Amino acid sequence: MHAHFDAAVLGRTGIHVNRLGLSTSYFPGKKSVRYALDNGVNFFFGYGWDVQMTHALRDEFRTRRHDLVVATGAYNLIWGHTNLRKSLEKRLKQLRTDYLDVFLFLGVLKRKQYHDDLTEEMIRFREEGKVRAIGLSCHDRKLLGELADRGDVDVLMLRYNAAHRGAEQDIFPHLQPHDLGTISYTATRWRYLMRRPKAWPKEQRIPTAGMCYRFVLSNEHVDVCLTAPMNLKQLKENMAAVAEGPLTGEDMQFMREFGDVVHGGSRMLRWDEKWS
Repeated sequence: MHAHFDAAVLGRTGIHVNRLGLSTSYFPGKKSVRYALDNGVNFFFGYGWDVQMTHALRDEFRTRRHDLVVATGAYNLIWGHTNLRKSLEKRLKQLRTDYLDVFLFLGVLKRKQYHDDLTEEMIRFREEGKVRAIGLSCHDRKLLGELADRGDVDVLMLRYNAAHRGAEQDIFPHLQPHDLGTISYTATRWRYLMRRPKAWPKEQRIPTAGMCYRFVLSNEHVDVCLTAPMNLKQLKENMAAVAEGPLTGEDMQFMREFGDVVHGGSRMLRWDEKWS
């Protein structure tokens, strides 16, 4: 288990992170970003279009750039090749910074969408000092496991929650000996872990969002778990829950049992729910 439930080092990168990172994919508002900055969150993930977070980070970078960790990247274009350098330079310009902490190739759904030349180009970014760490966001767990074995990248961004625990077999055992960092997302499985499945008894409790985040962060192999709140209230609730620390053994078992029911009984997700 991490020495501190709320703090970790991102694998071999040496980058110190608060283990609950903020994504503004659902545009929670300027006050939410400000609250996170003022209350210990130091890891921020964005695609580039979340203007409010971009502006807030610009302001903070003037006085404490080295205290904050920004992760972003180039999004995989399913129908063609992505220009990584163009995306890199665009993010640097947007954030008005000389370097990015984590640069990822994002949105890889299948193995054929990723090639070694992409890794080679990102390695050049790292060598140039424009990026501290490089990595891949991918739904193919076997591919991430293979990349971990090779050790070419520094960070893996992966799906992990109580209903999707395949990373425990396919990825986490491969993180050593190269000591890769990990960023997890979809802790609530697009909120399905907070809904009562038809097969779940009505008298039984259902998880809260906070329990979902604590489940993920109770795993010693997860360095950062992203939260993507819709508003300030949700952000405060998630941060307060994480402050309670790891789940108890009883709650962990409950989450696994509930996750199994959700995984086995939920309908097929729409494309936008599945890959958002």
